[in-house]
Amino acid sequence: MKEEWKKVFQLFWSFFKIGPVTFGGGYAMIPLIEKEVVHKKNWVKSEDLTDVFAIAGTIPGAIAVNAATFIGHRIAGIRGAIAATLGTLLPTFIIVLVLCGLLSSFQENPYVESAFFGIRAATVALIVYAGIKIARTSLLDKATFTLALSMVLAMLIFHWHPIFVIFLGALLGILIIKIKEKLGMIVRFEKNEEKEIENKAYSVKKQVGM
Repeated sequence: MKEEWKKVFQLFWSFFKIGPVTFGGGYAMIPLIEKEVVHKKNWVKSEDLTDVFAIAGTIPGAIAVNAATFIGHRIAGIRGAIAATLGTLLPTFIIVLVLCGLLSSFQENPYVESAFFGIRAATVALIVYAGIKIARTSLLDKATFTLALSMVLAMLIFHWHPIFVIFLGALLGILIIKIKEKLGMIVRFEKNEEKEIENKAYSVKKQVGM
């Protein structure tokens, strides 16, 4: 029981540290969440985290809060979900309360305007980085790459609604898998990391002349 509550507190504290950088609707938190729960804590695998973000993006609410709730529940059940969600929301709530009282006084301050100018640019970089990290575990072959590129172009050119894109992606994913199975092609749902490691090791040996 003591270990369970310890893990609940760890979940709260981990997301409490990440919460203050919830710029850009929470997408900026994705690389920080991955670093914390995958690399530092080893709570989930990178591929599983990609699935969590995919689900979190398909339901109402900020993706960071949704992802935190999913991760917390996966690690420590209902208590973990509550702890992770509170850890994500509490810092933002406190910051907003403080800013509400200060922003009206400092809104025209050139230093404040300059700071937000830089923050917005940095947020774009974080979102792009998060997209690249997700792409590494989601774009498994030519089919998934073509599907992702098509959805991006559709949103840019035709301004499709994100919900429509998500459901269309799900339907096309099912269709692609069925076609591959009919053609007897190999179906992969995640990258073969062991094979990649073997290929890298072989390349290194070849370079050193072993």
